[in-house]
Amino acid sequence: MKLFVFLLLFVSAAGLPQDRLTGYNFATRSEVLAQNGMACTSHPLATQAAIHILRQGGNAVDAAIAANAVNAVVEPMSCGIGGDLFAIVWETKSRKLYGLNASGRSPRSLTLRKMLEMGLEKIPLRGPLPVSVPGCVDGWFELHEKFGRLPMKQVLEPAIYYAAEGFPVTEVIAYYWQSGAESLLDIPGFADVFLVDGRAPAKGDIFRNPALANTLRNISQQGRETFYRGEIAREIERFLAGHGGYITVDDLSSHKSEWVEPVSTNYRGYDVWELPPNGQGIAVLQMLNILEGYDVRSMGFGSETYLHLFIEAKKLIYEDRARFYADPDFNTIPVPKLISKQYAALRRELIDLNKAADRYDPADLEDGDTIYLTVADRDGNMVSLIQSLYWGFGSGMTPPKLGFPLQNRGELFTFEEGHYNQYAPSKRPFHTIIPGFVTKDGDPFLSFGVMGGAMQPQGHVQVLVNLIDFGMGLQEAGDAPRVRHAGSSQPTGSVMTSGGYVFFESGFCMETIRELLKRGHDMRATVGGFGGYQAIMYDKNKKTFYGASESRKDGQASGF
Repeated sequence: MKLFVFLLLFVSAAGLPQDRLTGYNFATRSEVLAQNGMACTSHPLATQAAIHILRQGGNAVDAAIAANAVNAVVEPMSCGIGGDLFAIVWETKSRKLYGLNASGRSPRSLTLRKMLEMGLEKIPLRGPLPVSVPGCVDGWFELHEKFGRLPMKQVLEPAIYYAAEGFPVTEVIAYYWQSGAESLLDIPGFADVFLVDGRAPAKGDIFRNPALANTLRNISQQGRETFYRGEIAREIERFLAGHGGYITVDDLSSHKSEWVEPVSTNYRGYDVWELPPNGQGIAVLQMLNILEGYDVRSMGFGSETYLHLFIEAKKLIYEDRARFYADPDFNTIPVPKLISKQYAALRRELIDLNKAADRYDPADLEDGDTIYLTVADRDGNMVSLIQSLYWGFGSGMTPPKLGFPLQNRGELFTFEEGHYNQYAPSKRPFHTIIPGFVTKDGDPFLSFGVMGGAMQPQGHVQVLVNLIDFGMGLQEAGDAPRVRHAGSSQPTGSVMTSGGYVFFESGFCMETIRELLKRGHDMRATVGGFGGYQAIMYDKNKKTFYGASESRKDGQASGF
């Protein structure tokens, strides 16, 4: 007892909060604070590259591109220049948010009839058919031309260095590299680039990608033209044509990213911003509108009532997600109605707080590998950027001379007649990656994101509720355990489960899990699939940035 009192007095005398680590059933740490700039990414080398660019006089956009390029080198299963990009930028000068949709389209020469004649019932996950035009590089140059300060050659320097000289593979990345490689051994080009002596690199191994270094060097010197019209475009076409693919130089040269207006809803005084479809960002706004009708704060974090409500709200909104979210160039999508408070009130009436509804997703869109990063500079500009290949290493199709895999976003199309997301040539597929942003009273408050396929809207909402309703700090809000709803009603033994599966992390008490089982939820413990969170919060009064990078990834938050 005397030892306990002594320790308590010691902690109090040191001025440390006594309940920061003991107030919840999970471990966390303090945020990173800085005033001149902040970067939060899923890899320390990417974070340090962003800080390096900021210190050289670059702004938040320059640093975000630099970080993304490094991620493309050190985390090749999750992102890269063979994939797509979305971003939300807060520009201090105009006091405005800008949204960029840098997602690519399907091949012009590949028709639905042609795939049906192949005997296909859906687009395969791997190989040449799910490859769509990569939008990442065009996204970099769109961002850079509108907001960038340093020359692109300088911005891409860190990525070129790590690709040429090598980097040590970190623990989480080594795990996903190994698991992805096992299913891609026979995919053209993959083993040539991403295996060393026939195996995936292990934790601590030094990996080099000289072909990617050369590709990035060409992009830094010749610009986007080499990727979409020049040497790189021609090599992509040659490689795919030799292996049954359909993307051509014409497809690449006609690609253009699109500046879009972010859309928002107000949640308890905070304006939450997402990008409109073809992405799934408005699912966040719809779920928050449902939750706003309840006193979530009084329910308490981790309570069975809150978790039940969250799961039911997700199930409701993902019905809309499966039906309406698609390329707006091919559909009239009722975004204003979907994110309206009136629509939320009607949908809210369907929720029974005592019983899980027997509902399930009409589409199977659950998996994904992605990186999210956010950067802020001393002028207050902030970038929320997310970039992905979709599944681990995307399609697996890897032109050996170029050193990067091509995405498999086309797998997300459906063949269903009349569906908003039905496959068509030159069409953008439904997209899972979403950057998030929050303003308060017209000022920037939070730039954030959560990686992980269909987990992303669920992760956005859980983080925001942790911050706004449960009063957690920026790091706590990401470290807190999460749930993930997936699937549909299926027989388990002789019992039909209600509304799919609810996966949960350690940190929730068993009494809560038992109560959710009683309400009809099929609860399943698992160690993965809960995303990866990065965030920067801005305190306008103290002119200070708060940075957070959660422990589910190898990432780092850093500032100066």
